Amino acid sequence: MKVDALKQRLNRDRPMTAITIRMPDDVIEDLKRLAPLLGFSGYQPLARAYIGQGLRADLERLEGDTVSALIASLKRHGVSDEVLQEALDEATQR
Repeated sequence: MKVDALKQRLNRDRPMTAITIRMPDDVIEDLKRLAPLLGFSGYQPLARAYIGQGLRADLERLEGDTVSALIASLKRHGVSDEVLQEALDEATQR
């Protein structure tokens, strides 16, 4: 995830949308029990944290898959491993 996007995600004053989601009662009870133990003010912030964690993991995985596909394509087009490594090093040092 890019730094600017991450900074936006850390902003506690972001606009929120109310949603309704059906979840098993036992899951809600577990969230309510765990929330204070993990330092959350309630079960809803904990549920948002879990959703955000999964979302970030999937975004990273999917963006990583795109980079892998791009590297494979560049190799098929004759770009050397040395040039690819230089480009990756340069991109990750920003």
